[in-house]
Amino acid sequence: MSNRIKKIKVGMASCGIAAGADELYKILEANGNGIPLEEVGCIGHCYAEPLIEVETDAGSIFYSVTDTKQATIDNIFNLGEASRFGISEIRAAKENVKITRLCGRISPTDIDEYIANGGYEALQKAQAMSSAEVIDEVKISGLRGRGGGGFPTGMKWGFMASKEADEKIIICNADEGDPGAFMDRSVMESVPHQLIEGMLIAAYATGSNKLFIYCRAEYPLAIKNLKIAIDQAYERKLNVINGKPLEIIIKEGAGAFVCGEETALIASLEGKRGMPRFRPPFPTDKGWNDFPSMINNVETFANVPVILAEGGAEYAKIGTEGSKGTKLFALAGDLENPGLIEVPMGITLAEIVFDIGGADRDSVKAVQTGGPSGGCIPVELFDTPVDYDSLKSLGAIMGSGGMIVIGQNRCMVETARYFLDFTHRESCGKCTFCRVGTKRMFETLERITAGAGEIADINFLEDMGTKVRSGSLCGLGQTAPNPVLATLCYFKDEYLSHIENRQCEALECPALVDVEIKQDKCIKCKLCIKNCPVNAVSDDFVIDNTLCTRCNSCIEVCPKDTIFRCKKGDGYYSG
Repeated sequence: MSNRIKKIKVGMASCGIAAGADELYKILEANGNGIPLEEVGCIGHCYAEPLIEVETDAGSIFYSVTDTKQATIDNIFNLGEASRFGISEIRAAKENVKITRLCGRISPTDIDEYIANGGYEALQKAQAMSSAEVIDEVKISGLRGRGGGGFPTGMKWGFMASKEADEKIIICNADEGDPGAFMDRSVMESVPHQLIEGMLIAAYATGSNKLFIYCRAEYPLAIKNLKIAIDQAYERKLNVINGKPLEIIIKEGAGAFVCGEETALIASLEGKRGMPRFRPPFPTDKGWNDFPSMINNVETFANVPVILAEGGAEYAKIGTEGSKGTKLFALAGDLENPGLIEVPMGITLAEIVFDIGGADRDSVKAVQTGGPSGGCIPVELFDTPVDYDSLKSLGAIMGSGGMIVIGQNRCMVETARYFLDFTHRESCGKCTFCRVGTKRMFETLERITAGAGEIADINFLEDMGTKVRSGSLCGLGQTAPNPVLATLCYFKDEYLSHIENRQCEALECPALVDVEIKQDKCIKCKLCIKNCPVNAVSDDFVIDNTLCTRCNSCIEVCPKDTIFRCKKGDGYYSG
C-alpha cells in the first residue's frame, strides 16, 4: 500500500513565525493540491524552525525547512529524506513529557481537538470530587510553584480554600519578565485551553469566582489564542462551576520584571504602579481589591490537568525528594540546539547541556540558571541534579526556567555586569539596598571591565551583595546579586586578572583588548576598511586601537579570518 500524506502541521508559534513559517505555510498551501494544512504551536526545537510535521499513513516525518526552494518543497510532498534530523529525535523528545504533550501537536484554537486528546476530562473529574480531595491530589503530587519561588502549590490552595469572602480571585502570572525566557509564552500560544482548564480546577478547589490572566502585552499571539480559547470555553459553558459562570479576564502588562513578585503584580492589576508591599497580609488573606487572591504562574496551572488526570501519586513518581514532576526550560546560549525543553526534575546539568543542548563538552565554561537573577555554575559541577534544593546549594536558583550555556570564550566578569545592568534598571526603587546597592554594584563591575578596578572592589561586591540580599523586600532584590556572588565564588581568578593584570583572558571586555590584522595573510580586499564605522583601519591595513570601538565589524566581514582580538600590548606586532 502506498504511503499517503494525510495532513501537514506547520509550527506557527512566535519562534516559527519569526523564522518564516507564515510564508512557508502559504507556499505549502499553493503547492499542496488540497492536502490539509494545520497551524500548530511550538514543537520545541526552535533551532530547527521553520518546522513541519507531515502525517502519513505510516507515521509522521518532521522537516526543518530552512529554505523554500522548489526542490525542497518537492522533497516534502514526495516524502523524501527529512532534513537535519530524523523522526526518532523528535519522537523521543515528546515521550514522557507532561506539560508540552500537546504543544505543536494540535491546533491551539480548536477546542474539539483539545477535547479529543483528553482535554477538560481532568476538570470533569475534579468536579466529581470534593474540593478538599482535589487539593489533596495536588499536595500528594508534590507540585511546587514554577514561577521561581517554589512554594508548595497544594499548601497555597489550602490557604485559599479556607478563606470566606464575597469574591475570591485566581490570578495567573503570565508576565514572564525574564529576558530570553519563553516557557509561558509557548504554553499560552500552543495549548491555551490547558492553562484555562488548570485555572478552572483551581477555582473549583478553592471556591474562587473570578479569574485573571496577567499577560505581557508583548505576547500578541498568546493573547489572541487565549481570547479565542476563553470564548470557546464560555460557549461550551466549561466556566460554569457549581452552577455559576466564572469570568476569565485578560490583563495586559508591560513586562516589568518586578511584577513577577505577587504583590507587585496585584498592584499593577489594580491599576497602580507595580511595587511590592510588606507581607503579611499575604495575598490569600488580602489581595486584589482586598479580596483573597491566589497567584500561580502559567506552568504551574498547566501541570494541574495532568495531576488530576493521572493522580497525584503517579505524578510524584517523577523527580527527586522535594522536587517532583517535570520542568520547562528555555535553553539558550553557546550550544547547538536552543529551544524549549521539558525534563524530569533530577536530571543533571550535564544531560541538559550536552545530551539535549548539543553543546561541545570542551568549549563550555558554565551554565547560568534562573534568569538574570540566577547563579553561574561551572562545568566542573555539571553532575548536579536540577532541582530546587541542589541548585540553591550552589548559589543558583531554579527560577522560572531560563538556562543559558556560557562558552569558554565568555568573560564571567562581563557576564555578571550584563545581568546587573538588567536587574538594577528593573528595580522598582522602593528598597534602598535594591535601588542603590545594585546600582553601585553595577558601577563597580563597569569599572573592573574597563580596566580601572581595584582589589577593594572585590570586597565591596561581596559585602554589598550580601546586604542587598538581606535588605530587599522582594525576590528581585533578594536574588539580584546572585550572578556577582556566584561568579566571585567560582571564577574569582577572572576578577583578579582584570584588576591585577588589566587583562581579560576571554578577550571580551573592549577596554582590555586590541584588534589587529595579520598582514601576511591579508588579501587586501578592503572589506574591513569599508565596514569600519569609525575609520579605524588605515589604507595599509593597520588598525588604530585608539579609534577602534571593538564592534567586531571588521572581524565578521573578513573572508580569511585574519583579523583578531588580542590582549593589550600582546598583539601580532607587539613583539
